[in-house]
Amino acid sequence: MSAARETAAKKRRKPLSKNARRGILAGVVVVAVLGIALGTKVVSTDDPLAQGSVQFDPATFGAENFPTVQEGVEERAVDAVTLAEAIAADPEAAAAEYAVQSSGGPVFSVEFEGVVGEGQSGIYEVAVEGVRADLLIRVQTGPAINGTELRDATGDIAFGQFTNQIEYQNAAAALNDELKIEVLADVDTTALTGKTVSITGAFTLVNPSGWLVTPVKVDVE
Repeated sequence: MSAARETAAKKRRKPLSKNARRGILAGVVVVAVLGIALGTKVVSTDDPLAQGSVQFDPATFGAENFPTVQEGVEERAVDAVTLAEAIAADPEAAAAEYAVQSSGGPVFSVEFEGVVGEGQSGIYEVAVEGVRADLLIRVQTGPAINGTELRDATGDIAFGQFTNQIEYQNAAAALNDELKIEVLADVDTTALTGKTVSITGAFTLVNPSGWLVTPVKVDVE
């Protein structure tokens, strides 16, 4: 392009007016605002995602679930004499018929009446009439209640219901704590020796000759 033509073209180009520049700027702002609005997700306060995950509360879990566990163990409970004979004859068959499988082994629900013997650290031997002589039956009464029998006895509480292994273990501990509140708090566990008791509870079969029962019901005569 010649110098003359360039000069003519520049003369034809008029600068934008102040109003025009304002209009263009306003348009840019509108486009930007629309882009932000379209890219933003409005989340209702009722949306669980807005609230975050619900934190596991062991105390609440124990209080809400212990009555169901207690009822389930009572419904599944087998007389100790019958159960002892079945386990002695065929442990696997007995487990298939009476137990709930867990990671620690088969968990049996049992009921019996007997005379309480000597205890140590809240664990008492109970002499149950009719069971074989080589079977040692013990009941744990606290203050420390150990094990996962209450969590595992019914088969209704599974690992998949929890976020991780820690919560799963805490669920077992919470049920044991609730047992102390709902059942053992009404029992003088320091003065059981020599008394006749009726027990309903659960145990994990580790040794066929020794049961450590976690009770869900304790009646002292």
